Amino acid sequence: MATIYIDLNRSVHSLCQEYPELVGILEALGFKEITKPGMLSTVGRVMTIPKGAAMRGISMDDIRSALLANGFEVKEG
Repeated sequence: MATIYIDLNRSVHSLCQEYPELVGILEALGFKEITKPGMLSTVGRVMTIPKGAAMRGISMDDIRSALLANGFEVKEG
């Protein structure tokens, strides 16, 4: 299976459109609003994972670990 790279510069909406399984992963990490109707298509269009993590006080190390555990690699910069 090919490695799937997650570009942290892309919007949450864009990433979740391409990889729908991210919604559940991010929700489990503490991004509770991600499952509310309309949130992904409004705020998610301008929000990146690092921005959301900073707002919610979620460690980027925890996010990287969860993404890795689910078969994703993190691409930064």
